[in-house]
Amino acid sequence: MGTVTRLLDYVRQRQRRAGADRFTVPAQGGHAGLVQSELAAELPDEDLGEELTDCLDLYEMGSKPRCEEVEFLELVREAIDRIESGQ
Repeated sequence: MGTVTRLLDYVRQRQRRAGADRFTVPAQGGHAGLVQSELAAELPDEDLGEELTDCLDLYEMGSKPRCEEVEFLELVREAIDRIESGQ
């Protein structure tokens, strides 16, 4: 997980440099909306939908190159964990 953490830090640093670190919390989304906004910024080419758990349930293993697949699944799982823990 250390590699993923370093990768996330790198992505966030690049976003800050580009001015993309200003996420707004949707009025009805609260913390979950903010986490989903951050995830959408990290995975701009993905259609994540409303429920991240559905995203994992409907994901077809092997549909992406292995390294992309691992990163995608870890990012989504991390976002779900953050929402559940309120962090």
